Amino acid sequence: MTLRLVVAVALCAGALMADARADYQQAQAEMRAGKVEAALESFENALRAEPDSIRYGSEYRQAVIQAEAYDRCLAFFAELTTVHPDAANAFLNYGMAYVDKIPSAGSISQVLLANTAIGYFSKLLEVRTTWLGLYTRGRSHLFWPKVFNRTHLGVADLEQAYEMQQAGMKKRSLHVRVFEALGDGYAKTDDFEKARSIWKKGLLDFPGHQGLEERLALDDEAVAAYIFDLMDPNKRADTDLSSVWADEAE
Repeated sequence: MTLRLVVAVALCAGALMADARADYQQAQAEMRAGKVEAALESFENALRAEPDSIRYGSEYRQAVIQAEAYDRCLAFFAELTTVHPDAANAFLNYGMAYVDKIPSAGSISQVLLANTAIGYFSKLLEVRTTWLGLYTRGRSHLFWPKVFNRTHLGVADLEQAYEMQQAGMKKRSLHVRVFEALGDGYAKTDDFEKARSIWKKGLLDFPGHQGLEERLALDDEAVAAYIFDLMDPNKRADTDLSSVWADEAE
């Protein structure tokens, strides 16, 4: 590639990012003004210019939840990931969009939506193996009832994410989620001793963390009930990814 072509590519990429930023800021202003429908279009324009943005995708989905425009969102991410098959974070938000729709669906549809979401989280990991991708797919497997025999798959992903963060990754507040979820996975396999061990390790890194302390205060039966309630498919899962970029700014 010649220097002139490298410069041209860089300028083009810079222009796209500037356009994306302008559309994103417009979407934010429209949300503040209560113009949710207009904001959806602006978020979509921002994502077309910067498809791999976690932030634009996450905030778009929060607007979608407010508008209950789930099918529009799914259709948009289907198009976006087709045009940009190397945009790992587009697949992350695509899978999350299916999770967002689960509480509004019937029980049979919930199973189909959850299974499809995991498929897109797997696609994300095919494009790029990330801590966030492993954590997301791993925790998603834990939501399945024991009869589906998926808990071990979640534990495997979460153990890999745990190994990544223990192997020299900069400590981030997000990492406490792996301690919570991995312990939950062990508890779902009835290995409560191992669950408590990982939760206690989590408290060494994150002293006073409420979720870990709550779990450790419970006996085996209460822990099982706690996790069952936590993973009720009729309750909206927190799919807001704002902690990712907030963490990066620290």
